[in-house]
Amino acid sequence: MLTAKQHELIRFIQQRLEETGISPSFEEMKEALDLKSKSGVHRLISALEERGFIRRLANRARALEVIKMPEDATPMGRKAPANDPVARVTSPAPAAPQAANDIIEVPLHGRIAAGAPIEALEGQSSMPVPAALLGPGEHYALEVSGDSMIEAGIFDGDYALVKRADTARDGEIVVALVRNEEATLKYLHRENGMIRLDPANGAYDPQVYAPHEVVVQGKLAGLLRRYH
Repeated sequence: MLTAKQHELIRFIQQRLEETGISPSFEEMKEALDLKSKSGVHRLISALEERGFIRRLANRARALEVIKMPEDATPMGRKAPANDPVARVTSPAPAAPQAANDIIEVPLHGRIAAGAPIEALEGQSSMPVPAALLGPGEHYALEVSGDSMIEAGIFDGDYALVKRADTARDGEIVVALVRNEEATLKYLHRENGMIRLDPANGAYDPQVYAPHEVVVQGKLAGLLRRYH
């Protein structure tokens, strides 16, 4: 049996998911339940999670999923007593819509060249990315340096969102590790037994390498741009 505050919290979370598609923040939950601190919210959420009513979605900020409402906890075939607080909850709510603006934290691995190759640094930081920009698979982000891909709409200072992959088709924009030490963002082409990395800027020439000199590390999945 859930406590009154647990009932109140799960109803508030479900209502917010139905209205906006986004679970409420801990501050909003604290205020809605008139709690003195966020630690009380943490305890309530942990209790609901342990009882199988809600689930936290990994790698997403402010992401809670309601698995079942309290009325679902009544065993099938048994009518709950009229004074059972579980039974007084409204009928089972429809599944919450998938939020279009869910946020996923992806690793941010330094800078990548859209010009002459520069080192792609492995970093420990991460950046929030709207889930709608990413498809299935593992992703990471790189800050773009240079202007060799401007005709593809990729500018200096943009953040390239990259899906991890070790193969790519001709014509795809890839992160290519060159000679095991430098990385660049270019169109990939195979030509006469060689690998050609093409820029998207007439001021730059294609770069041609032997196949063993180029390792595909990912394919461009999206871009983020910050305006200052």
